[in-house]
Amino acid sequence: MASMIGLINLEHENDQFKELTYHRPIASIPFAGRYRLIDFTLSNMVQSQIHEVAIFTQNKYRSLIGHLGSGADWELNKTHGGLFLFPPQAHHSTNISQGDVGHFYYNRDFFENSSAEYVLISGSQFVANLNYLPLFHYHLETGADVTLLTTQHDIIQELKNCLKLELDKNNKVIAITNDKQNQETFCGVYLLHKSLLLELVDECVANHKSYFFWDGIRANLEKLHIAAYHYDGYHSIIHDVAGYFRQSMKLIKPENYRQLFRNYPPVFTKVSNHPPTRYQHTAIVKDSLIATGALIEGTVENSILFRGVKVKKGAVVKNSIIMQDGEISTDSQLENVILDKQVVITKNQMLKGSIKHPYIIEKKSII
Repeated sequence: MASMIGLINLEHENDQFKELTYHRPIASIPFAGRYRLIDFTLSNMVQSQIHEVAIFTQNKYRSLIGHLGSGADWELNKTHGGLFLFPPQAHHSTNISQGDVGHFYYNRDFFENSSAEYVLISGSQFVANLNYLPLFHYHLETGADVTLLTTQHDIIQELKNCLKLELDKNNKVIAITNDKQNQETFCGVYLLHKSLLLELVDECVANHKSYFFWDGIRANLEKLHIAAYHYDGYHSIIHDVAGYFRQSMKLIKPENYRQLFRNYPPVFTKVSNHPPTRYQHTAIVKDSLIATGALIEGTVENSILFRGVKVKKGAVVKNSIIMQDGEISTDSQLENVILDKQVVITKNQMLKGSIKHPYIIEKKSII
């Protein structure tokens, strides 16, 4: 029976997350109160019977290693297969080491040594809870060389960094563009045979090309049969701070949270044991998503609080995201704010951003 290996390619991801990625890669950005962005991609692969996953890292990957560990929380701590992290190679005088083509080239033995025939490639910025097996079966049935996962968006501001696909009547990709008016959006997930992948890598290296999808897939659009598989479930494509804030806050609505988490298999993440959150008699909490281990003495409205957050008496947090172990001291007020991990807001402070431009505080800052 044909099988897949997974590749999470972080090398090509364009960083527009400002303070949120000063100390971490995009894949490690905390999301939805207790997860990291990469948790969704990893969980989807595991739920799709992929038991061998490689990650091409870019830089600042220490937090990623700390989060993933041996892969045990995703059931990827295996004797055969499992989780593989490949850091970037030291730069050489040749163009082979440029872009993600260098990753493919220097780690080709990972693909050659695997018994799986197909490779599912994804980034970390497509947030969804889905099984890739229907895409895999569609790929086999159509006989396509490459199959791209697509969805449709009608919100222009969330599309500005997404590639769009033009399709013929048979769902074959005839063009890959940046047309903002086109709603057929490439999710950054695609599938191809391992032998074709290695052939395209060799072609890129021979022609001094740097980026596998652009120079290997898109450049061969006329030669290859590239199919599209449409996904219409709940999802997010997060490319920048505004998108991160908007998609995070959407999860406060129960119907959205249920669509992402409750109606499907679990999304795995690093296990962290905390006691239940304590709500003091002075606490006022409305329409918020609050993780375990928090202490709430003040007011929290329409906000997301990660594990271990403290909101002291008289403090007010509105329409904000407070990451792990943050502390909001007495009588401080926050609105449209993102606090990274372990940020302390001292007494009587007032911080206010806007919905389109939330005010971000760097990790471990004291304000």
